[in-house]
Amino acid sequence: MARAIQRLAGAAALLLIAAGAAQAKDVRVALIPGGPHPYFANWEQGAKDAKRDFGIAAADYKVPAKWELGLQNQLIENLSAQGYNAFLIFPGDPVATNGPMQDLASAGIPSIATAGCTKDPTPALFCFGTDVGRSAYLGTQHLLQAMGNKGTIVHFTGNLVDPNTELRMKAVERAVAETHGGVKLLQTIADIDRTPQEADEKINALLAARGKEIDGIITTAWLPSVSAATALRRIGDKRIKMVAIDHDQVVLDAIKDGYLLGTMLQNPYGQAYIGSYVMEEIVGHGCKVNAGAPFKKNAYTTRFVDSGTAFAGPNDVAHYQDVMKTVTKDLMATFKATYLTCS
Repeated sequence: MARAIQRLAGAAALLLIAAGAAQAKDVRVALIPGGPHPYFANWEQGAKDAKRDFGIAAADYKVPAKWELGLQNQLIENLSAQGYNAFLIFPGDPVATNGPMQDLASAGIPSIATAGCTKDPTPALFCFGTDVGRSAYLGTQHLLQAMGNKGTIVHFTGNLVDPNTELRMKAVERAVAETHGGVKLLQTIADIDRTPQEADEKINALLAARGKEIDGIITTAWLPSVSAATALRRIGDKRIKMVAIDHDQVVLDAIKDGYLLGTMLQNPYGQAYIGSYVMEEIVGHGCKVNAGAPFKKNAYTTRFVDSGTAFAGPNDVAHYQDVMKTVTKDLMATFKATYLTCS
């Protein structure tokens, strides 16, 4: 009898293990940006690696045809109907994206606001992205210090519908204000992160008209960074100092060749990799978000997790990928214990 009970217990344990494995294989993650943009390209590789490393059934990068909230919402609806049961979403709008996220939540489908936050109250489990205010502030500080905290700068930034843009603008203004009049912010040009042509046109026009007045440039979005770096190289100007954001090869080459001081790295790969892992744990294994976790607060939400940032100067360009892989590895080491509760 005792041996029979042991055999039954062993069989039950095997069934539980098998059920857990089946659950994990049933996790289907959709990663959806607001529209086509080079920043999100690393989401695709991060998702593929997470699928391989954690046995996720699907971790697929799906992009709306263009930057329209209605197209993103329709894509979310279509993918949920196709059986995707976990979503990483860059908010097309910090308020309006709460609507489709609530529809997902009502159907028992979790979502994480990724690379940008939705505004509280939000059904998103949490927001996982760059602390864009801190990144823009640190980048501006690097620029201003190189200028001796004197002179005039311009700020080229992203789209005003992007929830990150306002945070970046305020951070740059704060860093400038801390010079107590030593540095003047001549102009902030936003809404130039949809197409290269749009960024090229506005940046080149400003440099042609007022370039002699400008001592420094801070860019806090991908396409403006590329356009400004290209413009400085074209005119052969190393007098104007510049700090960019992200890791486009044009930006990296401009740093190496002395046209830029450096760039503020972000971690889109880690956002996708860790975000997909979290969904595997939540959907596949029944983990929950730890309500007592040490979330940060920003202008949009009280449940923010920083995916990491770092400054890359001339000595860092050759191994910038290693810098962000280290950030991702460090986050992964404690993420589950810090932000999830699992029975």
